[in-house]
Amino acid sequence: MREFIKILRRYIPPYKTNLVFNFLFNLLSAVFAVFSMAMMIPILEIVFNLSEDVTTLSEWSWSIDSIKNNLYYYVTTVKTDYGPGATLLFVGMFVIVATLLKVGFAYLAAYQAVYIRNGVVRDIRHQIFQKILCLSLSFFSEERKGDIMARVTGDVTEVENSVMSSLDMFLKNPVLIVVFLISLLVMSPSMTLFIFLVLPVAGFIIGRVGKSLKKVSREGQDKMGMLLSIIEETLGGLRIIKAFNAEKKMNGHFDAELDGYRSIMNRLMRRRELAHPMSELLGTIVMVIVVWFGGTLILGNNSELSGPEFIAYLGIFYQIINPAKAFTQALYSIQKGLAAMDRIDMILMAENKITERSGAKAIANLSDEVEYRNISFAYEEKKVLKNVSLKVEKGKTVALVGQSGSGKTTFVDLLPRFYDVQEGGIFIDGTDIRDLKIFDLRNLMGNVNQEAILFNDSIYNNIAFGVDHTSKEAIIEAAKVANAHDFIMATEKGYDTIIGDRGSKLSGGQRQRLSIARAILKNPPILILDEATSALDTESERLVQDALEKLMKNRTSLVIAHRLSTVRNADQICVFHEGEIVEQGTHDELIKLDGRYKRLHEMQMF
Repeated sequence: MREFIKILRRYIPPYKTNLVFNFLFNLLSAVFAVFSMAMMIPILEIVFNLSEDVTTLSEWSWSIDSIKNNLYYYVTTVKTDYGPGATLLFVGMFVIVATLLKVGFAYLAAYQAVYIRNGVVRDIRHQIFQKILCLSLSFFSEERKGDIMARVTGDVTEVENSVMSSLDMFLKNPVLIVVFLISLLVMSPSMTLFIFLVLPVAGFIIGRVGKSLKKVSREGQDKMGMLLSIIEETLGGLRIIKAFNAEKKMNGHFDAELDGYRSIMNRLMRRRELAHPMSELLGTIVMVIVVWFGGTLILGNNSELSGPEFIAYLGIFYQIINPAKAFTQALYSIQKGLAAMDRIDMILMAENKITERSGAKAIANLSDEVEYRNISFAYEEKKVLKNVSLKVEKGKTVALVGQSGSGKTTFVDLLPRFYDVQEGGIFIDGTDIRDLKIFDLRNLMGNVNQEAILFNDSIYNNIAFGVDHTSKEAIIEAAKVANAHDFIMATEKGYDTIIGDRGSKLSGGQRQRLSIARAILKNPPILILDEATSALDTESERLVQDALEKLMKNRTSLVIAHRLSTVRNADQICVFHEGEIVEQGTHDELIKLDGRYKRLHEMQMF
């Protein structure tokens, strides 16, 4: 219950006005529910001929005695003038009006709760997506992609279905229960105090069963994350699965996880389905005990209530049972939703390791140089870069070569602060990049990666991605420079053609040229190329290499390459080996050095 209150404190404040109106309307609905039930007393007294005539009208006040006296005065008047039948109809009209007001205010309360519920769910989804965009890449390298998707989709849906659907119950039912109990306390203090002794026992039993739901539900949601991870990996690796005839193996792996999920959900559903029969049974037991206790008092002439008043008392008490049952069912449902909220909080409460310092400086351009100064970096215990230093002058092209795993990609990823250096520092024009605004720092750079990262959108929007207020002419010019305009115009709808998931409708060379056009349109002073041509055929490589040379012209460029032929004209080539720069120089200088670079060059030439 405390955790549910914490969720409300986090998300309800923007909807305080709706909450106040909801409370007010629920209160009025409960008051008129009591009034409509109380009107049964004069009806029963007339039917059983137990009513006493009241011939004096007292002064109106907010006291129960005044209201009761004057109501009975009008009942007596109608009965005297028109007879008992007309009196029943007269009192019945009061019941109808009171019921109309009761259900009307109940609808208005639910109307306000709709805005609260949908608003809170929208806020949770917004916060999750915003947090995903803000978190550093290291967070996602430590988490399964499928599990993150499960939290963003299934867990948010579970919170909506469990916690938020129960919100109306928590806003309405406590108000109804409190008003009904106060009414019962006014009618018969002794019987109501007896009820106060019986109800907590039933509540304790229901609470004990409900608590066990949260743990089982958490297990189920973790297992669903595993299932989504397998599905995501299967879709991504379908070509390999088929090539190695591994369908049976993957199917067995998925079935094992699926059976585990079914087993967990069986346990969960069995306990959740226990909520309704248990609450109904306990409600019936409490009702029987109350009838026995009240009937004993009336038969012994020890009760504050008459027979008709006792029946009305039971009617009001019965009004408590439905809200109480809904309340207990909400408790069961909320335990399941709280488990989902815990998993969502693993994203929302995750520490963002890449933060912007207070008073960070703005930067609009590169004036002099980029300097890596004695930097070191490790993924957990594995040290990837060891005391590396490098200066990259403005307008120069620096190529990074070396075996896979030597630290080249990590080296360039540190510049836009995808990760932060652990020792040393990176400086742009003499300023540590950790002292710069993150948006401004990344705005200096354009990236072209080995795998062209495109979106399931039009060619136009993919080229314009990340650039505000551009024009069609600028996009066409960028595409022409990237040798992409001709193939774009050959597509069905030109620049409005949708390219499919990750650009699946295009070839590898076409995708790469679009990513180059995107970088050209951004026109960044610093360019990072991560093996941009390594996955292409010879013809596509020539077109892409030509586009890259146009892109790199007069720009400060960091180029990662395995094909040494693509970087032989670089101003400086750095050879990485086991996290260190072991050789530096131009192509000719490194060949004369007769070291690691020459051996790499000879192997590729051979």
